Amino acid sequence: MHILSSQEETIFGDFLEKLAIFINGRVYGGEKSSAEGIDLEFEKESIWYIVAIKSGPNWGNSSQIARMKDLFRKARRILGTNRKEQNVIAVNGCCYGKDNNPDKGEYIKLCGQRFWEFISNDSSLYAKIIEPLGHRAKEENTGFIKEESLLINRLTMAFGVEFCYGNGEIDWDKLVQFNSAADSAT
Repeated sequence: MHILSSQEETIFGDFLEKLAIFINGRVYGGEKSSAEGIDLEFEKESIWYIVAIKSGPNWGNSSQIARMKDLFRKARRILGTNRKEQNVIAVNGCCYGKDNNPDKGEYIKLCGQRFWEFISNDSSLYAKIIEPLGHRAKEENTGFIKEESLLINRLTMAFGVEFCYGNGEIDWDKLVQFNSAADSAT
């Protein structure tokens, strides 16, 4: 079941990404990466991690996953040159969900509890952030509903001006001409 619209998912995903980077920064000194496609870089136990943060485990199609792998390889090459003394491990971190087979060959995929514990060293963090996330989601949703309502009103007014008679009835001929008629310039 798909509950969130793509716009809501993007807003939620951006918030979770920033939260993950902030938490990791406090615990391990991690920071937003400057490498393309990499969201977070940090050192833990003499290993340098590069992390692409996604909302959930089913975030992309095969082309998008191939692109992520390419970006991991590129970042690993660049960072490996600068950090010869350290291993560089790529991680696809998913803020929610489960994946019981984390080893994907070229990278590790950590979801939900495993991801939040990995970046924070706190096995219960995933549960602790639920209440603040619910509060933030309510704030975001209120703003989203207001903006959505304003957009609907603007579109309705523009439609009425362009495709309705003065009494509010739709001018179907004009609407069909607009939508389907061939351009006269051809």
